[in-house]
Amino acid sequence: MDEGDFTKARSILFPRNVLVGHGVLGQIPEVCREFGLTGTALLVTGPKTRNVASDIISTRLGDENYDVHTVVVGEATKDNLNKVEEVAREAKVNFLIGIGGGSKIDLAKMAAKDLGTEFISIPTSASHDGIASGRASIKGENGPLSLDAKVPLGVVADTSIIVQAPYRLLASGCADVISNSTAVKDWEFAKKLRGEEFSRSAYSLAVYTAETIIDNADVIKPNQEESVWVAIRPIIISGISMSVAGSSRPTSGSEHMFSHAMDRLAPGKGLHGELCGIGCIMMMYLHGGDWNRIRDALIKIGAPTSAKELGISKEIIIEALVTAHKVRSRFTILGQEGLTYEAAERLATITKVI
Repeated sequence: MDEGDFTKARSILFPRNVLVGHGVLGQIPEVCREFGLTGTALLVTGPKTRNVASDIISTRLGDENYDVHTVVVGEATKDNLNKVEEVAREAKVNFLIGIGGGSKIDLAKMAAKDLGTEFISIPTSASHDGIASGRASIKGENGPLSLDAKVPLGVVADTSIIVQAPYRLLASGCADVISNSTAVKDWEFAKKLRGEEFSRSAYSLAVYTAETIIDNADVIKPNQEESVWVAIRPIIISGISMSVAGSSRPTSGSEHMFSHAMDRLAPGKGLHGELCGIGCIMMMYLHGGDWNRIRDALIKIGAPTSAKELGISKEIIIEALVTAHKVRSRFTILGQEGLTYEAAERLATITKVI
């Protein structure tokens, strides 16, 4: 190659400011001014999070002469996405603020992309690692779709608000980050066998976040704001690893394919992170890694590790394992053919999932 022939280039987008701590919700106007955001804001929220955080934000922004509109929505579906975008167009908003758990933030980041505007992410719970990522999960007719979305301009995570959410949500977020442990192994596997594009930086970030949660599993407990403080930063950084990679590869592998298969077979029977955690136990076994360490960390945090805890039959777990490889065209330890029924049953039994 002649000098000057190298033409590879890629843009890496990060949140410009991540504000984490007790009482930081009150700093929303300052954050908006720092980013040069003026005019009309649309708050994307839910019926529960409206009382917890949205009304506070609306009042604070209103006091600073922002024109504030609010849209209350439910799950991250195409219909709700259309509703958010319709309200945003009618109000001629200048920026959006996603307030709530994963679904409200996913709707805000997807609408911001479609509308060509900016958005700020304000989590009121931390049930998965999408708080700071440029990926959104929108439910389609055949299950959730992982889509390219807008990376938040900033993230404001108030630990005094997040600690009020059901602890199950935080445990699920921790389990989602722990599941990076197998996602990165799948990615490395695909690099070796398929020559797939690989980012050492994104890989290192994903591993760091998973190890941080595992190492601190003993101190992540219910009703303790300190636990939120320990967990929220790795959860946010896990999302940022996707921006570095330019895809969800560092945080989504065979364990996520199992989770999505479970969503189709037993909708509503487990949170996303919970299912990824259980999938991680089994996929770590297939990789020949220390699956007991993953299981022990999940138990310490209080995340489920078995079908019984999820309230489902062993047959559903086995069926999800058998069909997981069909969920998306991503090369993982499951291969192209997947597991037989007998292999899946043996895997789930050995790892104590059934």
